[in-house]
Amino acid sequence: ENGDPTEIQADYVQTFDLTPQHSLHLTHHLFGDDKNRGPALIDLSELYKDHGVEVSGNELPDYLPLILEFAAYQEDSDAQAFLSDAVKVFGVLASNLEKANSPYAPLVRIIENRASLTRLAA
Repeated sequence: ENGDPTEIQADYVQTFDLTPQHSLHLTHHLFGDDKNRGPALIDLSELYKDHGVEVSGNELPDYLPLILEFAAYQEDSDAQAFLSDAVKVFGVLASNLEKANSPYAPLVRIIENRASLTRLAA
């Protein structure tokens, strides 16, 4: 709130766009740039289409804000199951952000904890 907007934006870009270990594209944490990432992205795109969601622009379907937006529009049980599938990736991302002392780490831990609680309930 009190920070310089330009510095905050620069930190965000450095954190998420320029540091692969902090990528908000979740399949990157599973596959890196491996060719097996493609089928995972296609499967996620198909899931969105099956639910009537069309991804606009050039964004990949594994982009964390898009995943959270998709989950927000699902029934609670469906959203919980969906997020629980990515709980390990949330943990990796949160750990990487913690190692960098990123202020974003606690936010990703909240997502991970929500997904973990979901998995326990299932």
